[in-house]
Amino acid sequence: MNSAPEISRLSLNQITTNNWSLKEAVEGCVRAGLEWIGIWRHKIEPLEESVRIVKDSGLGVSGLCRGGMFPAATAEERRRRIEDNLHAIDEAAALGTDVLVLVNGPAPDRDITGARSMVADGIASIIPHARERGVKLAIEPLHPMFAAERSVICTLREANRLAERLGSPDVGIIVDVYHVWWDADLYEEVEKASGRILGFHVSDWIVPTPDLLMGRGMMGDGVIEIRKIRQAVERAGYRGPIEVEIFNQEIWDAPGDEVLARMKDAYLAHV
Repeated sequence: MNSAPEISRLSLNQITTNNWSLKEAVEGCVRAGLEWIGIWRHKIEPLEESVRIVKDSGLGVSGLCRGGMFPAATAEERRRRIEDNLHAIDEAAALGTDVLVLVNGPAPDRDITGARSMVADGIASIIPHARERGVKLAIEPLHPMFAAERSVICTLREANRLAERLGSPDVGIIVDVYHVWWDADLYEEVEKASGRILGFHVSDWIVPTPDLLMGRGMMGDGVIEIRKIRQAVERAGYRGPIEVEIFNQEIWDAPGDEVLARMKDAYLAHV
């Protein structure tokens, strides 16, 4: 039970080697013997070429990041954000992944309750298109420190309740250890998410934290019980790819092949 997961499940979330283009990241994964990559939309260059690059590589795409960002001050802006999410669903389908990660957005004013309603309404409005394209919508709760600027969905409990309320098999959740490790209800909520977990993301929480956004560490460099969380996620039925997602300028500035080598070692030792 204490052993590492299969190396075949390891996925490079593209942000971990942010200085690489999609083509460079794909080629790096192939050199490192990885089988998966998680793609960011701003790295698509253009879509047709990106699809060709990924298909020619033989890599699987563990997820596309990101959709969401539903709350907005006006109905017109909310409509535009819905349209962007419909486009993101099409991109995910074209790239061959069935997971679109939703980072759901902050409140446009002080009404955080209203913003959460906008998130629920936004997801509900795109479910039919996601179902038609064979794409699952994965709600990712973010650490509460991001509530004011990135997401009003901050806990697994909120994400689980939202998915339950939406009542669709096309909606699930992402468990990212960086965002949920601190939660006293973590393991209870992971169990409640059984059958609904669509992705598992790993990194570490460095002490002292050098930066709210850019302070993630490589697995083993911080305080998160990553393996314990991974085992809980597996007991809840998730056996899919495990994405390493790290925002850290020092890691971004390091040679990509060195980052991937370090990532593989850390995955085997700490995930």
